[in-house]
Amino acid sequence: MRPVSILWFERLFLLSLVLVLVNSVVQYDAFLAQIRSDPALAAMGPGNSFAVGVIAISLLIPLILWYFIARRASVIAKWMLVVLTAFGLLFVNFDPATMFNPARLTSLVVTVLQLAAIALLFRADARAWLSRTDDHAAP
Repeated sequence: MRPVSILWFERLFLLSLVLVLVNSVVQYDAFLAQIRSDPALAAMGPGNSFAVGVIAISLLIPLILWYFIARRASVIAKWMLVVLTAFGLLFVNFDPATMFNPARLTSLVVTVLQLAAIALLFRADARAWLSRTDDHAAP
């Protein structure tokens, strides 16, 4: 049976991904305009499929990591998520002038949810469960 910390990791992390998806749908036109305004990308002629692909990959990678952490007890996936999140923190915009923009607020909420979820992976019950060497597959 999976420990409470892993269950809460799963809930918070998946909630953050749902918010990312909702934000991506709401901000899709702005994202597409941003892609088209980049001269390097404009030369390649990216369209809707490129934008959808970027969004899909940005959701697929965390979903794969979630699966291997929450369902397969992978320590490697845990550390990959920690490294990717730490790298992503370098790009969080804390500019007070744009802080109350709905997209920025959503981004900050997602960041807080993901940091809280990752912090749960370092609790004793989660560390013990993730460090087991036997079969980790849990329904």
